[in-house]
Amino acid sequence: MDCLAGTSSSVILPELSFRLAASRFSLKFQAPRFKPPEARKHAFFCRAAGYGKAGSGSDFSSKAGKLFAQEAIGAEYGEGFETFRMDGPLKVDVDYLNERLQECFLQRVRHAMKPDEAFGLVFSWDNVVVETRSLKLDAWTKLASEVGEEIPSTDHVHRTIANSGADHVLRKVLFWDREENCMENLKSRLSQLYYENLLKLDTPIEGLREWLDALYTAGTPCAVVSCLDRKIMFEVLERMKINKYFQAVVTEEDGMESIAHRFLSAAVKLDRKPSKCVVFEDDSRGITAAHNCTMMAVALIGAHPAYELGQADLTVASYNELSVINLRRLFAHKGSNFMDLQKQVEDKLPPKRKLITDTIF
Repeated sequence: MDCLAGTSSSVILPELSFRLAASRFSLKFQAPRFKPPEARKHAFFCRAAGYGKAGSGSDFSSKAGKLFAQEAIGAEYGEGFETFRMDGPLKVDVDYLNERLQECFLQRVRHAMKPDEAFGLVFSWDNVVVETRSLKLDAWTKLASEVGEEIPSTDHVHRTIANSGADHVLRKVLFWDREENCMENLKSRLSQLYYENLLKLDTPIEGLREWLDALYTAGTPCAVVSCLDRKIMFEVLERMKINKYFQAVVTEEDGMESIAHRFLSAAVKLDRKPSKCVVFEDDSRGITAAHNCTMMAVALIGAHPAYELGQADLTVASYNELSVINLRRLFAHKGSNFMDLQKQVEDKLPPKRKLITDTIF
């Protein structure tokens, strides 16, 4: 019952809360009699972690599922997301953005003189801007220490923990058998530990600052996408001193439901059509989402080996291998109307002369 008391009161239905209030004394009296030793041990953890207090841990309950879960790829058939305007909902899909975000005449003239400004660069957060794999493993290790468990030291388990959802890891990898409400407390505590590690960061991934500085000099707009809170995102970017390089940020507050939706939202904020954007990713799922949005994809080897990133348009081991000219080479095989629908021009032949009077005598 201590674990149940540690959860947020907003989760309990009104009828259930009424019954609990009516028989509070009897439940409190009978609970210690039927509680097994393991449940008492974990209940002590819940109280020690601060979940027994009202509101503690509840701020991280909704974030655990997004931080430690695989998001949907999205835009499998070019679909986008819906946004609301004063005149009603507006459907924003890939084709719509590629058409509406076309360059105007003055922009085409400017981009002809400065071609590097015509592109938009979208950076994923995990293992592209910040090396988060070690942060997640450290959060799992601290959580296991708090509950008296151990995490296997094999590379396969570590890779699965860093790239899988919290529910899958708890039930299928670590086999931590807990009650449902205590599972929610564990996921909340996991997110809290991850945020604590994240707020200590002061260095981005190797070579990123130099690459961003080269893009900043060339005038190429950049965006960063993540499911983090906007406040935490800006705090970490400011601490790493790279916040000035990003003209757009897509966070949890934007309400995007898939990876592709985040990329499309970044393209809108950068005022670049998706077919002119380049996504920097470290996961094959993100590469697929970029291609679904008609974007180019640059894969960064690290969290995943190179053979899993073969579908990317360009694969590099670090940012030190990149130069601004690589962006132009990515689009070198594309014309201004590459893969666009074209009208076929039919050559009209002159009409044949018709003989009306027979001239043969």
